[in-house]
Amino acid sequence: MSKGRGFSEKRWSISGRESYYQDMNMKNLKYTLFVHLYGLFKIPLVLFVSPRVVEAGKKRFVIKIPLGYRTKNHLNSMYFGALGIGAELSIAAAAVFAISESKQKIDFVFKDFKGEYLKRGDGDVHFICDEVELVNSLIEESKTNPNRIERKMKGYAIVPSVSETEPIMTYELTLSVRNRSLKT
Repeated sequence: MSKGRGFSEKRWSISGRESYYQDMNMKNLKYTLFVHLYGLFKIPLVLFVSPRVVEAGKKRFVIKIPLGYRTKNHLNSMYFGALGIGAELSIAAAAVFAISESKQKIDFVFKDFKGEYLKRGDGDVHFICDEVELVNSLIEESKTNPNRIERKMKGYAIVPSVSETEPIMTYELTLSVRNRSLKT
């Protein structure tokens, strides 16, 4: 038998991104696709940083942004803007999924952003929101309340390749929602 040009894992990998879909289950793949489509139609800048949903549960939401050409600064760590996108997305994605499940016309916006940068993001960064229940309760409350409702949400970011427990960033965002299907 001749040795032809067979399928090679390294041939299909684009700049070492074969780990992008590694250990991704179908649920997270579906959520990642949803985030990418939402980004494509609503906020194209989100797509630029290639976010991936690592975990989407009832209590926790984790978004991964890979460190690469588009997201790193001159010090080879994650750029401030990419960190901001990841922080916002870890809470916004949970809100978008809760709103889509509610089947109502609920708008959301972030009123403010406070971030504390503790260390450099020297690898792929995971943005973690452990307040998904709080996001869901806010969306649930807005189903019957025609007024704008606000709540402060917290999260943190880690670089798993460096430390699974030590945060490189903590952040707070005020999520503001309003049900536009209810008239005031």
